[in-house]
Amino acid sequence: MATILNADTVVGGAVVTADASGVLTLQGAGNTGISISATGVPTLSDGNQIGFRGIPSAGAAKTTSYTLATTDRGEFVEVGASGSIVIPNATFSAGDAVVIFNNTSGAITITCSITTAYIGGTDADKATVSLATRGVCNILFISGTVCVITGNVT
Repeated sequence: MATILNADTVVGGAVVTADASGVLTLQGAGNTGISISATGVPTLSDGNQIGFRGIPSAGAAKTTSYTLATTDRGEFVEVGASGSIVIPNATFSAGDAVVIFNNTSGAITITCSITTAYIGGTDADKATVSLATRGVCNILFISGTVCVITGNVT
């Protein structure tokens, strides 16, 4: 049998709130919680959505040399005419990832200023990598000084 809860009902120490727009919020001790929108999208109290979602763009296409920044984590960086990418050293953390899309009619250069950069499936440290025309690559940071690049790269 289903239990019908009224707004701000306490269940086992958690506060359950439902508002007029259909948002259900579950909040535990320490103001941590989760809300579920009327369309069923769960969101943590820190604003991060749970589950599969699209990869957001890091902004306008880069048309000059662009050095990746921590604000690019979890996003894709598009490279346009005359653009290139630099992977900095000691900037990212283990588990950070960035996707690069080469939206040009020629290969672009990715300069690996990071201490160690591998192409996935190889054991050689790369100083530069070439990303193919209309190619996509993923950069996974193993630490602040090591990354692995996979995709349409050589």
